[in-house]
Amino acid sequence: MHIPTRFATLDIALERRVIDRADTVADVLAPAGWTDVRIEAWLDWLDDQVFEPGNTGPLATGDRPLLGGLDAWAQTLAGRCIDLGLLDGPSEAQTLAQGLVQTMLCGLVAPGIGAVEPDCPVLTLVDPANVRLIEARIAARHLASATSGVVEAAARALNAVADAVDRCEGPRGECATPRKNPALARAALKARQTGASDAAILKAMGGERLSLDPAVPPVDPPLVLVANREAVAAGGPHSELLGRAALNGDLVLAFDAADGEAAGLHLRATTVLLNLPVILRAGDGSHDILSDLVRLWTVALAAADRSASHALRLGLGGLADVVLGEGLTTATAIEHRLSQIAGTVIATAQIASAEMATLGGSSEGVDPLPEDAAERLLRQAGTVGQFDASLSSRLQDAAGAISRGRWHSAIGLFVDDPEQALRAGTGAVSARDLYQTRDGEIVPCLRATLARAIRAHGGDDEAAERHLLGRRTLLDAPGINHAALQALGFTAIELDAVESALNSVQRLDDAFGPLVLDPGFVRDVLDIEAGEADLLALLGFEDEAIAAAEAYALGHPDLTAWSDMPASLRAWLDDPEREPSLRRLIEPFSETPDLAPRAIDWACTPAQAARLLGEAARQNHRVVRLVPTSPPPGPLLDLPDTVAPAVSVPRPEPTVRTVEKVIERVVERDRKRRKLPDRRKGYIQKAAVGGHKVYIHTGEYDDGELGEIFIDMHKEGAAFRSLMNNFAIAISIGLQYGVPLDEFVDAFVFTRFEPAGRVTGNDSIRSATSILDYIFRELGVSYLDRTELANADPDHLNADGLGAGTDDVEAVPAARFISKGFARGAAPDNLVVLPFGQRREPEASANAPTHADACPSCGDFALQQRGAGWICDACGVATSRSG
Repeated sequence: MHIPTRFATLDIALERRVIDRADTVADVLAPAGWTDVRIEAWLDWLDDQVFEPGNTGPLATGDRPLLGGLDAWAQTLAGRCIDLGLLDGPSEAQTLAQGLVQTMLCGLVAPGIGAVEPDCPVLTLVDPANVRLIEARIAARHLASATSGVVEAAARALNAVADAVDRCEGPRGECATPRKNPALARAALKARQTGASDAAILKAMGGERLSLDPAVPPVDPPLVLVANREAVAAGGPHSELLGRAALNGDLVLAFDAADGEAAGLHLRATTVLLNLPVILRAGDGSHDILSDLVRLWTVALAAADRSASHALRLGLGGLADVVLGEGLTTATAIEHRLSQIAGTVIATAQIASAEMATLGGSSEGVDPLPEDAAERLLRQAGTVGQFDASLSSRLQDAAGAISRGRWHSAIGLFVDDPEQALRAGTGAVSARDLYQTRDGEIVPCLRATLARAIRAHGGDDEAAERHLLGRRTLLDAPGINHAALQALGFTAIELDAVESALNSVQRLDDAFGPLVLDPGFVRDVLDIEAGEADLLALLGFEDEAIAAAEAYALGHPDLTAWSDMPASLRAWLDDPEREPSLRRLIEPFSETPDLAPRAIDWACTPAQAARLLGEAARQNHRVVRLVPTSPPPGPLLDLPDTVAPAVSVPRPEPTVRTVEKVIERVVERDRKRRKLPDRRKGYIQKAAVGGHKVYIHTGEYDDGELGEIFIDMHKEGAAFRSLMNNFAIAISIGLQYGVPLDEFVDAFVFTRFEPAGRVTGNDSIRSATSILDYIFRELGVSYLDRTELANADPDHLNADGLGAGTDDVEAVPAARFISKGFARGAAPDNLVVLPFGQRREPEASANAPTHADACPSCGDFALQQRGAGWICDACGVATSRSG
């Protein structure tokens, strides 16, 4: 069989690239114009292919990941073609393999993974059993969709149960007991509320965990259904059922039995996607290279077909780019050009299939399409003959060739695989495109084919690119420009930072964010708290001015608002149905129908879906497939709070001693930083914890509320001192943003690390388990009256625990406790404070008992001296002592 040889000698510029993959780093030799994403897509595709052992050709130059993989795959297909009797010998096989590799590296084609035949029967609504099957499938899909979030929530709750056990410190048995582990009890209750059974909770307590990785659900084949066109168009009795089935996204509705069978073959076909713009540019508009390419891949994919259907799809990619690149604007010119391309592809493939049937036999075990393919070709030959006699003759030759038999059961022209389109370098036409620079950066640009079309129609493509991508500067921008910013206090430093940020941001506000402008400049010059969102709005700019400046600097999402678009292009570019209309022009040449899904809103109702199906039936579509879009993330309902608040029984308030103290006020307000006065009051407490000196400096607001602390341990190492200083700054910032001091006290008391032990220099706290424990005990006692944190009794107690009482002492002058510098001499002379923290020598008691001796009569230690004699206070005997 003749194999085209022109592709084996194509010149390709290759370069060494390093690709970061999911589990490894690949060093590959790849075409110079490919992006990293495109190379990785090819590597992923090769991972799924099956190679014959030892099949490596001359292109496998040690570069196994890409060149070697493609060559091994091509050699495998060539070997299978020999086995099928399609090639004469190794010479033709080598030509075929080299041509396959070169066309893939040149970006002309992208083959798909060989299709595995799914169980995809074609159903009709005449049989009641099929109606019940559809109802059951709808119910199963709805149940799976409704419970997916519930299953994930239950899995997270059960993993939280296991985490509560793992975080517990103590015996394993007690940690796994909800009554002894409060965190476990809360987690288990929440898991039960999500619907988890107690058995599952017990397993989680035993250490069993559930994977939170999104499971890949089993992919059911689409449901191919044949319905009467007139009944669907008129809203017949099964319209509501069809609408509900269509909302599942897997209904393929055909209006003819032949199209239903063709749709089933479409789903089982082996595919290859052709990059038409690149192919036609390589052939200078000639169809010879297109014909040779189709013949090459029609033969090769016979060996890649892993299904029993022997169906083939030669996808025509880049139709819109062809129209733009060739400057076609009228409907007639577009129809004729696409008919020439589709006719050339289908005629070449049919002739090659007929030759393959002569060499290797027709496809076995596959019923041919009910409608004769030869008759379809003859009808299209008559249509094409009105403007291209040569192509009409070629279609007639193809009809005559396949009338004697062919290899394939069906040949189609549609491939809708995003991954395949990525590897081929095709995609939907949009004004904005992306390209990768030499250093790996992805930057936006105006689509090349659109730029050529604008130039061809007399437009300015550079102006179009400026409109689309923006000027990336605010120098002369409307609304917000350098002059307006300088009037607000911006200097050259800030303006340069903003201009640099405009090259990479997507929103204008991001160019004025905290990562661009210095927080000190924002706070001191602009008088705005650093970190505030929407800085431009806070500076007084109106929304219209911000939008105008953003459009000037960062561009527009498309070219719809560009006033200089050539009129001959605007009508076609503004048509939302332009690409579907192009596909409908080539559908008559395809034996399999176009199964491209039509996107509908996720909230579409079955009645609305049924109306869309009826509209497609009235427009004479061969098949129709509706796919709902994904719902937006996050909550979508604004539900009222229906839970009644618990009614608490009032308790009698205990009588408490009134103590004048500084308390922490709870004030509902926005989380904004409350600055301390520049001249603030406070106190300094010196103490030693475990022999390590520590000074606590406090700063207070005018109302006495704590606003900052400083911790000084000047005799410690530099690292420890720095750590404590920064810790104090973090606590101070939290206090100034409204974090209650109680939260810090509860968080840090009883922390245990060295230094720890005895505390000296503090009259309320005599021991601490760490420096942090001492600091927050002191703050809790001093500012919150947390007397339970004090662990020292300032009173002297007798053995009976009643206390001996103290005498009144002289009042201490206030100057000892109020800074004279802070008061600036304004403290009154008669202001005194009660003394505390003073060391007093114990006073000798007037009636303190003296030393007593043992009585020689009764033996009691009650013998006391009375004058010159000794008298026993117990028995009353008087005795004398000698010596």
